[in-house]
Amino acid sequence: MRTALHGLAERGQSPWMDQLSRDLLRGGELAALVDEGVLGVTSNPTIFSAAMSSGDAYEAQKRDLPEDDPKEIFLALATEDVRQACDLLAGKGTSERDGWVSMEVDPRFAHDTRATIDEARRLHALVDRPNLFVKIPGTREGLPAIEEAVACGIPINVTLLFSLDRHREAAEAYLRGLRRLHADGGDLSKAGSVASFFVSRVDAEADKRLDALRGHEVLKGTLAIANAKLAYQQYLEIFSGPAWEELARAGATPQWCLWASTSTKNPAFRDTRYVEELIGPETVTTMPRKTIEAFLDHGMVADSLTRDVGGARRVLDRFAEIGISYRDLTDTLEREGVRKFVDSYRQLLDRLTAHPARR
Repeated sequence: MRTALHGLAERGQSPWMDQLSRDLLRGGELAALVDEGVLGVTSNPTIFSAAMSSGDAYEAQKRDLPEDDPKEIFLALATEDVRQACDLLAGKGTSERDGWVSMEVDPRFAHDTRATIDEARRLHALVDRPNLFVKIPGTREGLPAIEEAVACGIPINVTLLFSLDRHREAAEAYLRGLRRLHADGGDLSKAGSVASFFVSRVDAEADKRLDALRGHEVLKGTLAIANAKLAYQQYLEIFSGPAWEELARAGATPQWCLWASTSTKNPAFRDTRYVEELIGPETVTTMPRKTIEAFLDHGMVADSLTRDVGGARRVLDRFAEIGISYRDLTDTLEREGVRKFVDSYRQLLDRLTAHPARR
């Protein structure tokens, strides 16, 4: 049966689910959602923390593990889920960004380039699936790690992107990595990437700052979508022209924008707005299960991503005019994003420490 998710794929957008757990895999729910049009999966420390702290789906494997180190226990549990998801999604869809599963490096390394590189290599080897994206935060220290990983032929999902400048820097890191891989005779077609540009968190922070100023209600809920639309225009600019075409002829694929954080934080907003307002070709939209279910039920599919780009630019100009610093806002979101993932990761390891594996 054709669904709204199939409608996204028909417009060149790959719909992914921002959730993964052993229960979803074992119970066949993920397979059923794939039948309904889900074409990829993302995970992060918060997702795994929620999955591993409820129910007993992981208990049998934990008992059989020889490791006592909580991180090693986590990696054993998580890589098993990720491998199964990779196998389920392998070959699904028709576009170059269908069928992928993402797993994040230890978020405690977000400001440690060398540790991030080593962790990316390790996850790539542990999962050992061609459709794995290793997620690296797009922090200043993460950028050289992205370049190095791509130069090694590791597919990378650049996560925690909030600003247009950082999005451009992530794309440039990807391109540098591709050029190095090409110079070394590597296979560029295996080193793909997506740039995870966060959406609803931008509105949550912007609207908080608008509340502090008072009197600018018309701007509420406008910055996130405008920001994403301008990121897409930036993508079209970066991945075009003679230099890019040379890499493309050698097998390289562009770093698609991936819309993350698509659940609405404000209950006054339509629950599918961050999906519906950002539909366009050569993009990914990743949704938590609740948003997927809402979109399957009443989502509206129409090309919207390139609509009123001039208006998007005016939104950013208007925020500057009223004294809200775009740079400070996006820097704040990056810091908070790293902190939230680190907190989730530490909480997860604490739980695994409290309940050590037993043979």
